[in-house]
This record gives sequence, structure tokens and C-alpha cells, in this order.
Amino acid sequence: MDLYVYLYIFLVFIGCCSNVIFLELLTKFDPGSGNVITFSQFVFISIIGFIGTMDYGRKKPAIPMRLYFKLVLMFFLVSVTNNYALNFNISMPLHMIFRAGSLMANMVMGIIYLNKKYSITQYLSVGMISIGIFLCTIASSQVEPNQIEETPLSKYTDLIWWIAGIFLLTFALFLSARMGIYQEVLYKEHGKHPYEALFFMHALPMPGFLLLMQDLKKHFGILADSEPVYIFDYGIPVMILFLVGNVITQYVCISSVFVLTTECTSLTVTLVLTLRKFVSLLLSIVYFGNAFTLTHWSGTGLVFTGTMLFSNVPGMIRDGISRKKVD
Repeated sequence: MDLYVYLYIFLVFIGCCSNVIFLELLTKFDPGSGNVITFSQFVFISIIGFIGTMDYGRKKPAIPMRLYFKLVLMFFLVSVTNNYALNFNISMPLHMIFRAGSLMANMVMGIIYLNKKYSITQYLSVGMISIGIFLCTIASSQVEPNQIEETPLSKYTDLIWWIAGIFLLTFALFLSARMGIYQEVLYKEHGKHPYEALFFMHALPMPGFLLLMQDLKKHFGILADSEPVYIFDYGIPVMILFLVGNVITQYVCISSVFVLTTECTSLTVTLVLTLRKFVSLLLSIVYFGNAFTLTHWSGTGLVFTGTMLFSNVPGMIRDGISRKKVD
């Protein structure tokens, strides 16, 4: 591979993994800051897209605007729901592992909407992923509560909130899969325009944040009241700096993944993204001291092994070795 490709693989790890760190720093300080984080990301990516992709609004969209609205609504709901779930006793490791179940959700949606058929290996891999998520979910339900003084009532309340969080994650998981099916159909009919879609998926939902204005003001104020860090004798709230870091690293992550999908084989992209998820998980566990039991490790192993099988990584490796022997 060219040095150019290695650079973007490096940026995927730097951008995506550091983004997880900033996200957890923010949510540990203020568990309700998810909407502020999402809003800030949307604003930044919209500005970049307006300037770079749409040429300050002078470029005409390649895909009719009316077709973007359904996509935008789903994307907005997925983004907000995933972040809002962190308010419901959902730890970051469980959040990351649960979202790894997108393969299972995509398979179900593919069968329902596109009448797709899958191999036995793919069904097996989805079963492994589902069992892995189930194990991690059960294990996390036993370690999530962190009360100073626990009572039977507090334990019951924690369980109710945790179940609500699991429901939100499940809803976002399947809605995200449905969004992927819609995108697949859209691109087949009108061609692939991912940067344009990235811009509209972040710019068009902006009015929706008006419904969250009170929440945004409240939690932005909480972040702004954090301990200041002095830079050239000017005090800046440390959580605002973390928010800026989260927004920038999110853009680096998304744009770098896009470059890899256009420059690398599917094997390379699959390996990079799978390893990136695993590294992010380890960083969250080690850096923040999140509880991670043997059951968690077993479930995580099933999730990532199932992901590799579903993507046919072993088969692609065998094909690559065979081609080298022929050459």
C-alpha cells in the first residue's frame, strides 16, 4: 500500500479512538451532555461541507433534495438516541459493544426489505454476535449500578432506567440498519455521492435541535462551568476544550474512514475498523477503569470473531495468499 493509505489508517485510529476518550470524559462529567455533543458535531461538519463540498451553496445537489429528508430524519434520530442512551445507566463499553450488533440488524432489514439471502457462515456469525451482545448486556446489568447507598428501591429504579437505555440502543440499532438499506437503494438509483450525503445528513436536521434548545442550553452551561484551563492567561473551561476535541476527532474519524473505503480493499477496511473498535474498547476499560469481567471478555470475543466471519475475512486472506502463490 502507498504511504498515503497508511497515513489514513493511522488517522482512523487516532481520530476514532481519541474521539471515544473525549466522549467518555464529557459524559462522565455530565451524563446528559449527549445532545450538546451531537449538536456541536453537526454544526462543525455542516460548515465544512457547506464550504468544501457544496462550494458555499453554489453547487447543485446530485440527488434530489426531497429524497434526503427521510434519510436525514433517520440519521438525526439515530444520532440523538445513541447519545441519549448514555443517560440511562449505560456504560461506554456496553454502548460500543451493543452498536457492534449492526451486522445482525442489517441482516434482518436486508431479509425484510430487499429479500436478501445469506450463507450459513453469515448466519453463524450473526448468531455469535447476538450471543456476545447478550452476554455483555447481562454482565453489564450486574455491574452498572454505582450508588453510594443502595436500597431495594434504588436497585429497582436503576434496573428500570437500564432497561430503558437498552431499549433506546435497540431502537437506534435497527433504525440505523434501515437507514443503511435506504441509502443502498438511493445510491443505486442516483449514484454514490457520500460527501454530499454527509453534508445534508448533518445540515438538514439542524432545525430539529430547536426542540432540544432548553436541554442544549442547560448542558452547555454545565460544561462551561467546568474547571478552567489557562492558556496564555485566558481561562477556558476544560470541558469546552474536550468538546472541541471531540468534534474535531469525529470529523477526522469520519473523513478518514471514507478515504479508506475508496482507496483500500474491503479486507483492509474491515481489519482496520474491527481493530479500531477493539482498541477503543480497551482504551475505555484501561483509562477509565470500567468494570470488565470474564463474561465481558467472552462476549467481546464472540462479537469481534463474528464480525470477522461475517465480513469473510478468513476467505479474503486465503484468496490473497492464493493469488500471491500464483504470481
